[in-house]
Amino acid sequence: MGVVSELVLASTSPYRRKLLERLGVPFRCRAPRVDEEAMKASGTGPRELAELLAVAKAVSVRDQEPDATIIGGDQLVAFERRIYGKPGSAEAAVEQLAAMAGRSHDLITTIAVLHGEETHLHTNVTTLHMRRLARAEIERYVAADQPFDCAGSYKLEEWGIVLFEKIETEDHTAVTGLPLIALTTILRKLGFAIP
Repeated sequence: MGVVSELVLASTSPYRRKLLERLGVPFRCRAPRVDEEAMKASGTGPRELAELLAVAKAVSVRDQEPDATIIGGDQLVAFERRIYGKPGSAEAAVEQLAAMAGRSHDLITTIAVLHGEETHLHTNVTTLHMRRLARAEIERYVAADQPFDCAGSYKLEEWGIVLFEKIETEDHTAVTGLPLIALTTILRKLGFAIP
């Protein structure tokens, strides 16, 4: 079975790009054009919102890449009926982490793969149990890792791992932004040669 189309990642995330490189399949990146803030303001639940955003990102690239297989993705934190995205600043990161310290939250990671008329959707829910942390510990962490572009204000692949007591997930790559186990299954079904 041969590759039926080019592969395009609808993302500018260096984390997703690095993860996708691990599969050894040639791909290109394109920036999606989606008003994420408007979609977040719709009042949609966390899982549904992640799925809507992943599909919307992939669809926004399809106009420029009509013959490609397109991967869209989204990730957000669901904590006590609130949705946390990327904090954008040190102050916001400290506040997010302070709120979650000593508690559990869900990290929702969704991919949408568009291939012709088909849409393949996969959502991974990771439950993370954060340690009790003093504000000074949180501030030291944020200064060291600068997780301003990460949902939930932490980088588990870096120093952020020290913030947690336990992590429950079916695919640890989902935590970084792209669930490679599910993505490999989808791409193999579509004819991509992996490995």
